[in-house]
Amino acid sequence: MIDSHCHFDHPLFDPDRLAAWERARNAGVTALVVPAIRSREWPRQRRVCGELPGLHPAYGLHPMFMADHGAGDIRLLAEWIERERPVAVGECGLDFFIPEPDRAGQQRCFEAQLELARTFDLPVIIHARRAVEQVRNALRRYPGLRGVLHSFSGSLQQAEQLIEMGFLLGFGGPVTYPRASRLRRLVARLPLQAMLLETDAPDQPDREQRGQRNEPARLPVILAAIAGLRGETPEEIARITTRNARTLFALPPTEQSPPASGPVRVSRSWS
Repeated sequence: MIDSHCHFDHPLFDPDRLAAWERARNAGVTALVVPAIRSREWPRQRRVCGELPGLHPAYGLHPMFMADHGAGDIRLLAEWIERERPVAVGECGLDFFIPEPDRAGQQRCFEAQLELARTFDLPVIIHARRAVEQVRNALRRYPGLRGVLHSFSGSLQQAEQLIEMGFLLGFGGPVTYPRASRLRRLVARLPLQAMLLETDAPDQPDREQRGQRNEPARLPVILAAIAGLRGETPEEIARITTRNARTLFALPPTEQSPPASGPVRVSRSWS
């Protein structure tokens, strides 16, 4: 399995990052895509991803933290992308849920990153909260881009439109909550070829871990929930979503779980 969205460079992992990665590997997770938040954290992110096998950084500017982004950050991002050759541009996008969002600033920052993704022929990792329609409209101005809308929470119609545009949709801990009925219905209906698994760790814990730090070893719980909703085997979902992630992010095919990990381990609490 591949965790397509995990902030594994977050300081909350500093006390036990190696142990957390070992737990993830033993749970069947072979790789993490580690998206960025702010430019000041890119060096730390690069270091963390360089210290452990199977960690792949993406660099970008998160829309929730516009006050932290400087005037020269887009130029700096272009330099980082050219030098570091990450697997994607992101995390970028639009967030109109936060109080008093700088909508115009977010839009400019987002579209500048879409332009970089086009220039460097990279996928984008997109954050869209209360802004799926606005994100979709922006993507229409940049035809040919590819990427993923992580932690997708839009409608079936929006999902179908984004898939038609060539984008994948990421799903994580929220699918384990019974009250997320619309999301669970959506997950049951979408083509598996358009889906990625993610934890968004340390955020968005699954139902079993509510209120606790999330980590990539919880990916099998998400897998089990999706398998139960779709009536498919965890092994098949793991196989196809792993292939989806490898293709989108051009990840190497050589990363393997340790032999001791055995078959995919899943909790069936949500099936």
